[in-house]
Amino acid sequence: MAPLDGLRVLDLTMWRPGPYTTQLLAQLGADVIKVEPPGGEPMRMFQGHFDLLNRRKRSIVLDLKSDAGRERCLELAADAEVFVEGFRPGVADRLGVGDAVLRARNPRLVYCSISGYGADGPLAQVPGHDVNYRAYTATLPPDAVSPSLEELPVADMSAATMAAFAITAACLKARATGEGDRIDLGMADVLAHWTSTVPEALRPQPATAPPVTPPPADPVPHVTGPVPGYGVYATKDGLKITLGVVSEERLWAATCRALGLDEAAGVPFAERLGRVAELDAEVAAAIARLTRDEAMERLSAAGAPVAPLLTGAEMLDLDHFRARGVLDAGPVRTAAHPPLPGGRVAGLDEHRGESWRHLTD
Repeated sequence: MAPLDGLRVLDLTMWRPGPYTTQLLAQLGADVIKVEPPGGEPMRMFQGHFDLLNRRKRSIVLDLKSDAGRERCLELAADAEVFVEGFRPGVADRLGVGDAVLRARNPRLVYCSISGYGADGPLAQVPGHDVNYRAYTATLPPDAVSPSLEELPVADMSAATMAAFAITAACLKARATGEGDRIDLGMADVLAHWTSTVPEALRPQPATAPPVTPPPADPVPHVTGPVPGYGVYATKDGLKITLGVVSEERLWAATCRALGLDEAAGVPFAERLGRVAELDAEVAAAIARLTRDEAMERLSAAGAPVAPLLTGAEMLDLDHFRARGVLDAGPVRTAAHPPLPGGRVAGLDEHRGESWRHLTD
């Protein structure tokens, strides 16, 4: 028998972080039912990636925008121990499958939400992908270039692993007490907490003032990412931003319009894949004419998936991670049984002769 035999997991996630989370649970024996929208999860168009992240699961198609599909999802959730979703904050509630609805029917349910920046905080509604989360959390080096298809998506995979850990811990508590929980896991939170564990003296420090220098006469060529609009881009003040457009038509259009590339805004994803170098060069050239602040302002206002490439010190000073309590209590946020804040460090052999603590409640 596997360690999680008998654990029932209802999986409404897509792309990489959520599916890897539930695959980790499935490989330990959990019974995972994957709920896909009509036509299937979009990741199925990348069959090689999809197959690697969805083994040992069962699949059903439900249209959550229909009464019948939503009701069937609620029926399955009533008999599950775990529910995992990866929608933008607020979408699950609008679909009628939010935490409050499901846990009212099934109080023992462990409900896990995985999102880019978490369910609340100043960045909660900002769209993004792996390269953006790494930029905001100082886990890209200052000389970073656009990632290739082969590069490991660190934010996606670390968050998925953390989510599997948090789900398992919450299930242990739920089985002991009969009370489930809501886990709010931001992908950026995990990397921000990792960065916060590096001693301050070793973190890259920001310059006392942003360098405002013209680009060199013979600048280093932009390294094209896997698709147009995904990667690291230099600004005219010597700093960098990241864009996280993958296949989403609305994010590509928002990026193009913010940069004055209106003619490219309507190019569909299939065509973009055949014009990667050309279209990405246009994006890079448009960004190179802006300072980092100008690029961030334009792209953010348009709803593009943009993030500045920060140093460790800049990340620690960011109000988003402070608001979410990530740096002190860690990246796992739960509603019913919150993690403990950072505590004191024991002296060597301080607790000699002591035994296990006894719970008082």
